[in-house]
Amino acid sequence: MNIDVLEEINKKGFVEEEIDPTLDLFVEIEKLKKEKNAIILAHYYQEPDIQDIADYIGDSLGLSQEAAKTDADVIVFAGVHFMAETAKILSPSKKVLLPDVKAGCSLADSCPPHLFKKFKEKYPDHLVITYVNCTAELKALSDIVCTSTNAVQIVESLPKDQKIIFGPDRNLGAYVAKKTGRDLVLWNGACMVHEIFSQEKITRLKERHPQAKFIAHPECEEVVLKMADYIGSTTGLLKYTITNPATEFIVATESGIIHQMEKANPTKTFIPAPPNNSCACNDCPYMKRNTLEKLYLCIKNGLPEVTVPANIIEQARKPIQRMLDISAELGL
Repeated sequence: MNIDVLEEINKKGFVEEEIDPTLDLFVEIEKLKKEKNAIILAHYYQEPDIQDIADYIGDSLGLSQEAAKTDADVIVFAGVHFMAETAKILSPSKKVLLPDVKAGCSLADSCPPHLFKKFKEKYPDHLVITYVNCTAELKALSDIVCTSTNAVQIVESLPKDQKIIFGPDRNLGAYVAKKTGRDLVLWNGACMVHEIFSQEKITRLKERHPQAKFIAHPECEEVVLKMADYIGSTTGLLKYTITNPATEFIVATESGIIHQMEKANPTKTFIPAPPNNSCACNDCPYMKRNTLEKLYLCIKNGLPEVTVPANIIEQARKPIQRMLDISAELGL
């Protein structure tokens, strides 16, 4: 491999080269997928073009399940770094690509594994449940991994006297503790997107749209969740907008999901919940690092590739597999 290309990826996070402006990238990506036996897995928070070209769109649980069962030789993960790592852990023999390796995660960054290890040592009799939004190294320190779709059910599947550490998201952990009545030891981490929603601005928005249902992701702060008509995972929020007869929804999660909500409900109106800053948006800057152009170049060049050390794969696979097994038993 060209040293200059690798240095460029290390510096910028992605392959950069001129693209013929007359190319239809949708057509070219479809050709490359067939040629390389590649599958594109995209998270709901990706830009609309990427969602529209993806073979599978979903939340963390669905993406993990898809990564575990795919027959493709190459998994192109349009998401953030920890998601691509999870795919590699579940399918170690496959090549896993990420359009931009600098597509990180503020929540994953809030829980450095070496500090979490010391934290864990304070509670030797506790089982460790970690939210999937964390690094491969953190998963390797865990007993069970969970997602926002199955966190409550996974905790409830354990004996009531089981002591539990929950990390890295304190807001999701507090929500799970409230729903299950369990006393969880929480790591103090959070997602920058879900932390910035403004209670005051949402209150004013609800007053302007009195018929709108306010729906929120459990990574939001408790003060926001208390206002919600429905709390759920990204997939849960999408399903709620389809099954609920309301025609207006105020959505407190990353705004990328609104593309799928609008596609599924063309006659309904979706309003992004306003954050507590001068920007009117609630986009994840990491998720939005991926673009259609980067996706095309990623498949074309087979770079950037996401790798995970063999010992971490071995240790991290067990808690992820345990999550998938529990989810399958519960029909999630």
